[in-house]
Amino acid sequence: MVTRTREIGRTAASYIDVLKPRETSLLTLIGVGAAIIAGGGTPPLGTTLIALVAILIGSAGCNSLTNYLDREVDARMQRTCRRALPSKRIDPPEKMLPLAVGLVIAALVIAWYLHPLCFLFGAIGALASVVWRKTWLCVPLGIVAGLSPVLIGYLAISHHLDLTILFMCILIAIWIPLHVWSVMIANREDYLQAGVCYFPVSREVKPVIKILLCLSLLLSAGAIALYFIGNFGWLYLGVAIVLSILMVYANIRLIWTSASLDAWKVYKLSAFPYLGLIFLAMCIDLLV
Repeated sequence: MVTRTREIGRTAASYIDVLKPRETSLLTLIGVGAAIIAGGGTPPLGTTLIALVAILIGSAGCNSLTNYLDREVDARMQRTCRRALPSKRIDPPEKMLPLAVGLVIAALVIAWYLHPLCFLFGAIGALASVVWRKTWLCVPLGIVAGLSPVLIGYLAISHHLDLTILFMCILIAIWIPLHVWSVMIANREDYLQAGVCYFPVSREVKPVIKILLCLSLLLSAGAIALYFIGNFGWLYLGVAIVLSILMVYANIRLIWTSASLDAWKVYKLSAFPYLGLIFLAMCIDLLV
């Protein structure tokens, strides 16, 4: 009985792992944050909760599909070979497809209920997240997919596009290549030996990290511009300035050292500490 319980627990943990809970949590955070921002700090609770469910299960479903599509490359990389699919903790990998597809379909149905524009951007984001995996197009399409949660959250409340959501989208569009390329530089040899040879690992490190510094400066400018566009207060501005200084410093340090460890630090800083706290700061600023 105990053995059977442990086996069920390991299986459940593997299926949770394939949903990429950390990435899904960040996408859900910024999506719900966008809903709170659209509602001026006090959006309708019921609509916000429905948007939360749509973004959560939609992001989980899309992330699990990317895990499925990337499974063969992941198996050749040290960083990813222990994931549920390449390690064969879920075998055959097709066993997880009903869950993944079901989550995406359910999310799109809920998105349609919220607003047709939510469905439109949700469908575009889902499609972008699963095509041209592990090619140079994965970053441009990743930008499209990454914008989907904030657009769904914002439009679920406001039903129209404005300058605030436009600048939030610009912020994310700058953040995604900085986030993705930094982890690729940090694990450059791992990517190359796995047969992933597109930008940035196909180029020398020094020119690429200069691009990362430029992106960090643009990211900082975008974050501070949101203070003026979104009519946020000093709390948000202070957080945005501190986080931007840390991000630019981390990239300057990377230029000094060109070390994989410093590229990894840029990657880790750009995840929750930067993007997550930026959105939290916007929400708290409106609430107080």
